[in-house]
Amino acid sequence: MPLRVLQNRSMALFERAFDRKPEIVCRAPGRIEFVGNHTDYNGGLVMGAAIDREVRVAMALRTDGRRRFCSEIGDTVWEHAGELRPVSGDAAWTNYPTGVLAAMVARGLRTPVGFDYAVVSDLPRGAGLSSSAAIELASALGFLGLTHQEVSREDLVNIGRAAENNFVGVPCGILDQGVSGFGRSGHLVAIDCRGPEFSTVAMPSGSRFRVFNTPSSHALVDGLYAARHRECSQAAEILGVSLLADASLEMLEAKRARMPDEVFRRARHVVEEIERVRSMRAALAAGDLNEVGALLTASHRSSQHLFANSTAQLDWLVDHLVPVGGVLGARLSGGGFGGAVMALTREDFGDREANRIAATFAEAWGQPPTVLALNTADGASTVPPVC
Repeated sequence: MPLRVLQNRSMALFERAFDRKPEIVCRAPGRIEFVGNHTDYNGGLVMGAAIDREVRVAMALRTDGRRRFCSEIGDTVWEHAGELRPVSGDAAWTNYPTGVLAAMVARGLRTPVGFDYAVVSDLPRGAGLSSSAAIELASALGFLGLTHQEVSREDLVNIGRAAENNFVGVPCGILDQGVSGFGRSGHLVAIDCRGPEFSTVAMPSGSRFRVFNTPSSHALVDGLYAARHRECSQAAEILGVSLLADASLEMLEAKRARMPDEVFRRARHVVEEIERVRSMRAALAAGDLNEVGALLTASHRSSQHLFANSTAQLDWLVDHLVPVGGVLGARLSGGGFGGAVMALTREDFGDREANRIAATFAEAWGQPPTVLALNTADGASTVPPVC
């Protein structure tokens, strides 16, 4: 969707809901997890790309202390008063911006006492493209702008992560917020999560992303993500390290008899995936697209067989994409347990080829996936209220 259209939608929603114009509009992109599945909260390496699908948030201050939220879904205005606390039901999406407020308070930052808030997005829900991080970062920029405060880009992404971890309750690492915050058009974002340290790596020329979003959306808060987090922590404890980034395959093998099999397999995935990220950076620097693609597919197979966060539909897509001419490699993107497959393709893999895969998927599974042709984008920013 052209960004001007998204901007006009954000302005129109705000004016329709609150009968005035916003004072500030902020945007933040979704992201593709390129490689490094579940390595971030284990202190490892990960690479992702900010994409040209995003969240836009429009805001204006109020003087009466009321906090009013609105999204395009139903155009319902939700109002919260009093202390900052999570809510459930149809208004649960407001936990993301409210969590940002709580994270700002915890850091000694000022927050607007009252405001009107409207959000629009062209990110598909449940696709593993991290709409949650995008709304967190766009919200943080908006609240900071309304209160005339500036923070470093590192602090911005940490505010978003704290909202997700401590308020929403998802124990994610820094990948999603880091990529949405540090994104750069034409580049991947590389993160050493131990620091964390952020850098950018040029995308391989002649390649592009296709995302196949399956009908079964993922849900990270249903316990599966948290279970993997616990299993990784259990493995680290048995190994005597603080994070699995400190472990090696030799250490794993030496302690294998002390680990439940599923815990060993989770840890092996993480340790090998961190090495795949290192190999990926070398392959990108060398311009070796075949090796880049092979590493992507190997990452998926590890998620499928060791980390057990893939699904039959995601595996089907990888199986049917990889042999197709023009596809360099494919893997699930994001936390898994549903969601989407990302394929890195050459430019000769076009709409016709993508639609053929989607039609075959529909024959097998009853519904086609949504196919997105995505480009890289810049990270979160404030935009003029009027395009």
